[in-house]
Amino acid sequence: MGQSKLHKNPVGAAMKRIYEPMAYGDQPIKNCYWRGFMPDNGRLYPTVPDEISCDFAIVGAGYTGLSAALRLAKHGADVVVIDANTPGWGASGRNGGLVSVGGSKLSDKQISAEFGHEDAQAYFATERAAVEFVEGIIAALSLEVDRHSQGYTFAAHSKKSISSVKSYGAQYKSRYGLDCEFLDKSAMIEQGMCSEEFHGAVNLPIGFALNPMKFILGLADAASSAGIRIFANSAVESIECKNGYSLRTASGIVRTKKLLMATNGYSSDDVPNGFASRFMPVQSNIIVTRPLTDDELKAQGWWSEQMVVDSRNLLHYFRLLPDKRMLFGLRGSVKASGQNMAKTEQIARADFNRLFPKWLSVETSYFWSGLICMSRDLVPFAGPIKGMDGAYAAMAYHGNGVSMAPYCGALMADMALGKQGMLNAQLMQKQMRKFELGPLRRNLLPPAFAWYKLLDRI
Repeated sequence: MGQSKLHKNPVGAAMKRIYEPMAYGDQPIKNCYWRGFMPDNGRLYPTVPDEISCDFAIVGAGYTGLSAALRLAKHGADVVVIDANTPGWGASGRNGGLVSVGGSKLSDKQISAEFGHEDAQAYFATERAAVEFVEGIIAALSLEVDRHSQGYTFAAHSKKSISSVKSYGAQYKSRYGLDCEFLDKSAMIEQGMCSEEFHGAVNLPIGFALNPMKFILGLADAASSAGIRIFANSAVESIECKNGYSLRTASGIVRTKKLLMATNGYSSDDVPNGFASRFMPVQSNIIVTRPLTDDELKAQGWWSEQMVVDSRNLLHYFRLLPDKRMLFGLRGSVKASGQNMAKTEQIARADFNRLFPKWLSVETSYFWSGLICMSRDLVPFAGPIKGMDGAYAAMAYHGNGVSMAPYCGALMADMALGKQGMLNAQLMQKQMRKFELGPLRRNLLPPAFAWYKLLDRI
């Protein structure tokens, strides 16, 4: 690594990102429900000072980065975490809060065919280990995260999709050796999940729901208490590779022996260049209602606190929060603009009204959006960055980052330490392929989403 190599965008210029600038600003989260759980007198993190050094620098203070930092600190490492904003600003502080198995957009058969049966089984074991890892973090740090939901429920959005829901339950049993409870429509109603939209479901026993903001702020507090230096509002503008890495921000430079990238859907194609065209950010959107009264819950027949995901390709995910608000999320938006946000909010509300017609008069108090991340192979990545000795990345959790991100962050930390103590499927270490169309790859989303919408209607 003696030869200098620079990964940068011109100082002061926008990073090479594929969405409009609004996606990377504060407007999408101005009305985010979880922001109300940020304490008024919380920790204040400084910007990077003139020049500092460390053994391990982590870019990104979300679940991935802070989990990696805590793992490194356990081994006595000198760790610095740098974030373009603050802990909890990105996807880790604006998601739906579901801790579950998953992380790939491939079926079991596809994973086995693509990567081999043995590694597929290793991956399924890794998915379950990720949920257990998050449970372990919460217990070890005594975090209060408003935990609820016994696993989660996968609901058939049409009569035709009942068979695919049952098939998923069978796959689940094959993967994890656990029985799944199938619910017909009447059983769903008995368990407090009444909607004409659903025709059956399976209750899947692994996982739970939590308050994502409380979780990320708990990790940040634990990291600070462990002596980890966290710097906020310090976007990395360039990365120079020479005798280690030099990370330049507007306010200073961080010099490090090893580098860990934990920026996921908010990554840039040019910092570092090794990410170019190898990840696909996808928008996810959430509305939250005002608290529902007991009479309103009774009228709809929905009082379950289960996290529910439906069987659409462009899925909905929703749950009744501890304060009786309904959180309702959906995919399918492809632009970041004020006009598009307003349109997406209208679509979200229309979908909500169709699923819960007795709540037409219930106000939707919150709406926000954020970016999840996909890889071309449709599996998560946690491994070395090609062409950058001593640099690692973890990303692409396909909307399941609350469980996979902390786990992959710890995996990445172990790699940087030269240790092997966790389950780690080889398929997750395979170098990410480039998407077709390269910097124009977002153009792949509209036709894909149009096709998925058609399938969901059939």
